[in-house]
Amino acid sequence: MRINTIKPAPGSRRPRLRVGRGASAGQGKTCGRGVKGQRARKGGYHKVGFEGGQMPLQRRMPKVGFRSAIKAKRAEVRLDELAKVNAEVIDLAALKDAHVVPAQAEAAKVVLSGEIKKAVTLRGIGTTKGAKAAIEAAGGRIEV
Repeated sequence: MRINTIKPAPGSRRPRLRVGRGASAGQGKTCGRGVKGQRARKGGYHKVGFEGGQMPLQRRMPKVGFRSAIKAKRAEVRLDELAKVNAEVIDLAALKDAHVVPAQAEAAKVVLSGEIKKAVTLRGIGTTKGAKAAIEAAGGRIEV
C-alpha cells in the first residue's frame, strides 16, 4: 500500500451537489431553496432558535432550578467508604489521598449509608446524628 493510492471506502463520501444546473439535474432554478423568503436569499440565515422576531421558545419558558456554587466544594462520605481509608486519624487530607472525596473539596460530611465495622477516629469532618452513633457503636470517636 502506498500513500498516493489511499482512497476512502466506496460510498463513504458523497459527491458535491451541483445546484443551479438545470431541471434535469434535480436542483435547478431555485437550487432547493424554495421560493422567496429569508432562507432563499444569499446570506439570509439566522441563529439557532430564531423565530422571525417572535420571542423564541427558550426565552418564553420560565427559568428553572438553581446550581449551587458551594456544592462543588462540599463532599459527602458514606460509612462504608471510611473503611477504604488507611489512616489512624481520618481527616480531609486522608480522604483526598484515598480518593474518597474530590481533590477540590474543602469540607466533608459523613452520612449514615452502609455500615462500618472498624473503629475510626475522625478529625475536622462533619457527621450526621446517625453516622455519629454508628461510628461510636463500632468503637470509633469523633474529634471536633
